[in-house]
Amino acid sequence: MKESPEPLRAHLARLLDWEEAHVGFDKAVQGVPADQRGSQAAGFEHSPWQLLEHMRLAQKDILDFCVNPQYVHALKWPDDYWPRSPAPSDATAWDQSVADFIADREKLTELVRADDVDLFASVPTGKAHQTYLRAILLVADHNAYHVGQLIAVRRALGVWP
Repeated sequence: MKESPEPLRAHLARLLDWEEAHVGFDKAVQGVPADQRGSQAAGFEHSPWQLLEHMRLAQKDILDFCVNPQYVHALKWPDDYWPRSPAPSDATAWDQSVADFIADREKLTELVRADDVDLFASVPTGKAHQTYLRAILLVADHNAYHVGQLIAVRRALGVWP
């Protein structure tokens, strides 16, 4: 992927996957033992699985909001953005969720780098203040918050390096 000549676009692309100020998503989800993915640590509301799926679902919804001209906000906040079960449904669900998150993150990065996307324009299916820039910053902020929670849960479970 070519580096964007525009400083804002380049910075936003890095922001979606950055590890300059804290641990990034890829490291946070790496190496979580399968038998701990659905564990809930004392004092924590969510398991690693629930945090991962929540990040994936929210990011996917914001991506769809940005790129789907027929987007309709159908998910109910917060219930539809959190998995009901604390554990993955099967052995492959964790890996699939990680892969889907990374693929959607790459699509957001492509959106940021697209010269034909005015970052300051309103997303067509949104309200006036709901710009592409706002959506990208929302994803980055939301993911950073929950990556921090995931690391804290992993530490509490004793499965953080």
